[in-house]
Amino acid sequence: MEDCLAKKMEITVSEAEKRTGRNAMNMQETYTAYLIETRAVEPQSEGQCAPVDSLWRRYSEFELLRNYLSVTYPHIVVPPLPEKRADFVWHKLSADNMDPDFVERRRIGLENFLLRVASHPVLCQDKIFYSFLTQEGGWKEMVNETGFQLKADSRLKALNATFRVKNPDKRFTELKHYSDELQSVISHLLRVRARVADRLYGVYKVHGNYGRVFSEWSAIEKEMGDGLQSAGHHMDVYAASIDDILEEEEHYADQLKEYLFYAEALRAVCRKHELMQYDLEMAAQDLTSKKQQCEELATGTVRTFSLKGMTSKLFGQETPEQREAKIKVLEEQIQEGEEQLKSKNLEGRDFVKSAWADIERFKEQKNHDLKEALINYAVMQISMCKKGIQVWTNAKECFSKM
Repeated sequence: MEDCLAKKMEITVSEAEKRTGRNAMNMQETYTAYLIETRAVEPQSEGQCAPVDSLWRRYSEFELLRNYLSVTYPHIVVPPLPEKRADFVWHKLSADNMDPDFVERRRIGLENFLLRVASHPVLCQDKIFYSFLTQEGGWKEMVNETGFQLKADSRLKALNATFRVKNPDKRFTELKHYSDELQSVISHLLRVRARVADRLYGVYKVHGNYGRVFSEWSAIEKEMGDGLQSAGHHMDVYAASIDDILEEEEHYADQLKEYLFYAEALRAVCRKHELMQYDLEMAAQDLTSKKQQCEELATGTVRTFSLKGMTSKLFGQETPEQREAKIKVLEEQIQEGEEQLKSKNLEGRDFVKSAWADIERFKEQKNHDLKEALINYAVMQISMCKKGIQVWTNAKECFSKM
């Protein structure tokens, strides 16, 4: 999309900095701040580059931005944030959210989040998002002034909708099931990768023992000494190479984790649709009930058992004037209810149309990204195996020269 923000502005999260300050409870805390740098893509006068604007943001501010976007655009699969604390880690990696390697990976993830939003055809045009990138002071106040928290649906209401909707949309039900399955599959994949990484690390590091033994052996051999010493050197290089390999592998694991969290973003859209359907069904039920009451008052017959019917039998019928007044009130409520129902139906149709367009866009993006990540992961594994073959080829040559 030509007019999206990502085409007009370069966005980077270039640095992460450990800071100490006081939180809302006036307690000392340590946190990480991230430097966001932006620059207009259009060249300035006389071919000069546009100046770079920069500001610092905490992870909690990224969370606030994402919450705002999720509530404001319920029909959109809002890009997820990178994990707050490390998960699916193998033993050598630290799960500490202040660990420099983890902070660096999160910095890359936060930059990716901003680029995802800036490339989205709808989200990129949001004024609050633009302020997040360009306005250091007063940004939180701007978000809170939108009153987005008041629009957020309660968990109890969402739970009610899940269990009490009578006519759920089959497409959204299937999508919800798919998102659960996607999350499950990627979770298993990440667990397997972590176990493989653990074992691979051990296997590579044990090769360092070959290096030590060959070196010790070379000391007692005259003719074979140089060859054994050289072979030992190749084994040491092989043992040390696993650190860089697994660091690169972590990058592909983070790409998979993004789609692990995207599964929840998909479910959020499904939940919103359930809530709209629930509201629609409740409004239709209320309208039917009022129409029945109106008919009963007009005809003087009670079709269903009600406390009002019993009361009128015990204490006598209402006067015609009282009945007419009640009928008039009910007719007004029915008219209002019909307008509301019509409005909710239109709102629901618009939501489905917009949501499904964004879900199709997401599917295309997901297919492209996951295919690319898996291919790159396979290429990396092939490269790693080739390096292993080269090490052993070199060792073989060392042995041949003895």
